[in-house]
Amino acid sequence: MFKITPNPPEADDVSPYDSTDSKKLNEAADRALDYYLKPVIPKDSPRIPSTIYFVAPDTDDETLLVNACESMASASVMLSNFAGLMEGPHRNTVLGIQQVVMLGELAVNRMLDRLDPP
Repeated sequence: MFKITPNPPEADDVSPYDSTDSKKLNEAADRALDYYLKPVIPKDSPRIPSTIYFVAPDTDDETLLVNACESMASASVMLSNFAGLMEGPHRNTVLGIQQVVMLGELAVNRMLDRLDPP
């Protein structure tokens, strides 16, 4: 039986570690790939949160809950207004997000109702 396609050229089995130069080149390539593709995960340093937005540690619970409630109410209104500009499935998605925000607002309001005044 005759094979129509030619056989591939025979290649020498060459290890990247055969010579000192090729070993150095392979190590350099590995370092370059690690530098650009491996994420840096610090092992010993603790995570330090950003202080650009900071809530004072002595802020009382009622103030935090009132602020959260007002923020969620504002987000709910913005989403409702935005949904009015949309049509079709995108409108339904925005209204669904608005409902989730509104439910969060209701939960925060309930916590405010249960909070004993000092």
